[in-house]
Formats: sequence, structure tokens, C-alpha cells
Amino acid sequence: MKLDTSYLSKCIAALEQALTLLKAAPKESVEYELYRSACVKEFEIILEQSGKLLKKSLKPYFSSSKEVDKLYFKDVFRHAALHGIISLEDANHWIVYRDNRNSTAHDYGVGFANETLNLLPEFITKSKSLIHNLEQEIEKNDTST
Repeated sequence: MKLDTSYLSKCIAALEQALTLLKAAPKESVEYELYRSACVKEFEIILEQSGKLLKKSLKPYFSSSKEVDKLYFKDVFRHAALHGIISLEDANHWIVYRDNRNSTAHDYGVGFANETLNLLPEFITKSKSLIHNLEQEIEKNDTST
């Protein structure tokens, strides 16, 4: 299975850096706005990349790639938990992250940003855990072929 997590890792590192800089910036400054925007954008990118990578990792468990391609975002995480790629608890966290993104998709104001910022420390931890799980899945599938 060809699955590259390097871009996801890079996005997580960018999010961590943006969050660190955000915490150091005065709240009324342009820098704060810039780093907050960067945090929100990286959150969105990581969320999408995570879903895409999990979708690829699920393909060996389905009769065809087309079946996996039909899955909705939340179903990807549910199936990943079903097949032991991630825990059910982690799947539920990812669904919460997606709900945060969906419920505020058209609200790029301060409320959305602050709500997302509150999720970031745990989100970063879950994202790193996901990379670890994906890499284990790659190894498992490479040794079984």
C-alpha cells in the first residue's frame, strides 16, 4: 500500500508552530489575527488530509476501491475504528472535529476561530496518534503481501 504521511506531518508541525506563536502574540495585534487564521487553516487541512489517508488505508478491507470512495467523511472514521486502525474513542473525537468544521463552515468570525482554538491541543495529539496508526497499518499490510 502506498501511503505517504509526510505532508500530514508537515501540516501538524505548522499548526504547532502557529499555535505557539499565537499564544505569544498580544490579542489585539495583527500577528495574533495572522496566527489564529493560520491555526484554523491548518486545522482544516489536517482534517481533510486525515480523512483522505484513512480512506486509502481502508481500501484493503473492502471489495473494491469504489466502495471506499463512496464513504462519507464520518463513515471513514467509523470504518477505521471497526477495522482497528484507530480506536472508537479516537473516531468519536474526529467526528467532533468534523462537526466543529461543518457547523461553522460559513462562520469565519471570532466565535468559530475561538471554538476551533479550544480543540487544537487535543487535535494535535490525535493527529500525531493517527500518523502513528497509519504507519502501523502500512507496515501490517506490507508484511501481509
